[in-house]
Amino acid sequence: AQHISDCGWGTFVNFLDYKLEREDKRLVEIDRWFPSSHICPDCLTQQPKMELSIRKWNCINSECNARHDRDEAASKNIRAEGIRIIKAEGTPASEARRECKTRSGSQDQGSAAPSEARNYHLVPLEQVVVVH
Repeated sequence: AQHISDCGWGTFVNFLDYKLEREDKRLVEIDRWFPSSHICPDCLTQQPKMELSIRKWNCINSECNARHDRDEAASKNIRAEGIRIIKAEGTPASEARRECKTRSGSQDQGSAAPSEARNYHLVPLEQVVVVH
């Protein structure tokens, strides 16, 4: 059943990529193990592992202590990670159209530090779809 499910997700992502490419949009795929529901979107403190039954949680950072809904925190963090990947790449929009997929798990995103000499041109956010 897991293999069939993985195949179905892969087919969905391929269809989505194809459709986005036709509309000159971009698919950014983040690592499946990215802890999206365990990071405080306000202060970026990673929370300890939680049971799936926990739907709301308070940030462990004493200065933040914000209360979050798990799904809302995950959606904010997934969007922010997609934007971070695009910024780390520094890919011009014309190249981004040809190179529609970005897999953060297969590239070292940490080595793409911004430099003053580098000219970043980002794809407008309305043209980006982030998949987790």
